[in-house]
Amino acid sequence: MRLVAALAARLEFLSRVTEKECQHLLDTDHRLFGHLFTLEDAQKIETDPILAERLDAFVSRFGRLQDTVGDKLLPALLSALAETPGPAIDNLDKAEKFGLIESTEAWMEMRRLRNQMVHEYIEDLTVLCSALRSGHAFVPSLVAAARRCVAESQRVGAVVRADK
Repeated sequence: MRLVAALAARLEFLSRVTEKECQHLLDTDHRLFGHLFTLEDAQKIETDPILAERLDAFVSRFGRLQDTVGDKLLPALLSALAETPGPAIDNLDKAEKFGLIESTEAWMEMRRLRNQMVHEYIEDLTVLCSALRSGHAFVPSLVAAARRCVAESQRVGAVVRADK
């Protein structure tokens, strides 16, 4: 029973962290994309430290939420659902089957986009603009998937606590 209680506690912790990360990403997304992010905006990054920090915050929070959900919350949730966590792609396939994410393919596209935003923006501002706009378009889907995982974690955690 101790292992089950430890898993329930982990799910509670990860759910709290995930919800905070969702809110932080939504806040930054709103501040960065109050209007369509343009090439002209990207050109201001060198001279506008506030814009540069917002951009970095968006990229960081976008990636962090993906990491928390995909690498931590989802494997713990799968364990709680009596599924054996495995490689990330297998976990994503199971998450899609359970209706926790829209699709494995979309999640992997978000991952590629995150990597593009992190590594390529310094060299090509056009790529940065495109990647940021695509990231912005993915935010609702990413947050919705994260919140579905949180809701399922809370449901499973409540069942575990009730069994004590």
